Amino acid sequence: MPRPRILSGMRPTGALHLGNLMGALDNWVRLQETYECFFSIVDWHSLTTDYADPSGIRDNVVEVATDWLAAGLDPERSTLFIQSQVPEHAELHLLLSMVVPVPWLERVPTYKEQQQQLTGKDLSTYGFLGYPLLQTADIIIYKADAVPVGEDQAAHVELTREIVRRFNNFYGPVFPEPKTLLTEAKRIPGTDGRKMSKSYDNAVYMKDDADTVRQKINPMITDPARMRRKDPGTPEKCPVFDLHKAFSPKETRDWAAEGCRTAGIGCLDCKAKLTDHMLERLADIHARRPEFASRPDTVWDILREGSKKARAVAQATMNEVREAMKIDYRNA
Repeated sequence: MPRPRILSGMRPTGALHLGNLMGALDNWVRLQETYECFFSIVDWHSLTTDYADPSGIRDNVVEVATDWLAAGLDPERSTLFIQSQVPEHAELHLLLSMVVPVPWLERVPTYKEQQQQLTGKDLSTYGFLGYPLLQTADIIIYKADAVPVGEDQAAHVELTREIVRRFNNFYGPVFPEPKTLLTEAKRIPGTDGRKMSKSYDNAVYMKDDADTVRQKINPMITDPARMRRKDPGTPEKCPVFDLHKAFSPKETRDWAAEGCRTAGIGCLDCKAKLTDHMLERLADIHARRPEFASRPDTVWDILREGSKKARAVAQATMNEVREAMKIDYRNA
């Protein structure tokens, strides 16, 4: 029996950080064992908010792919490709735009949220409004059975399911309804306590070496109650302890929690232990990454080959779509 198929992707916004690793990549690597995996670098999606300056996209594509390979994504087991190298995504997006009501797109939670957060950019474009529709095309053109996402993206998959039902109602059963494959989300705070993000300049990157990781973690904010070494704290209020929950074994977590509550350890002691475990987690990535970082041509070859494989699947789907919509003129 063929394995069920999944599709997921990332925007090429630069090197990946520990939030990307723990929130998505770790899960993708595991899913390779049981699913037929399509993983896309969605460069067109970058243009929905950064259309005014696309100069960094090309370099960021290879940066993201290098981190994927270093994390353990295997081009022998997964199809790694670039969205724009499969132009059928754009064709399906166009055809879906003919049948999807505008209010469906306006009610997507991230539509208004990002408009409020990215106030310095003009987001009054169709590309930004239609972002979830292009995302739907990305998913269903491969007839994905499931989409691995965190809870914050579940609404996008539900919209995809609604669009599939509407399309199939008009034109027949072309697409399956993809299931939401929820990823357990671990809270990965940045060095300032907020969610780890490139835009906040608070990220620890997967490629950061040991010295860089220590330099970023040592000044990290902790529980504000621990003003002095002898002051007890509350680990649940400390972003460093949140990182312990993501990277440290139970024995270390218990040690950190008890030491914090009793002032038995200082914050620098706690951070030193954390850094040790973070570097243990990154050791395999750091061992693999130089091989790919030193050979960008090899990374591009992997992406080109993956894009060819993805396009063959997408082309077959689009033949079905055109036939269903009565715009297949191959035998005219």
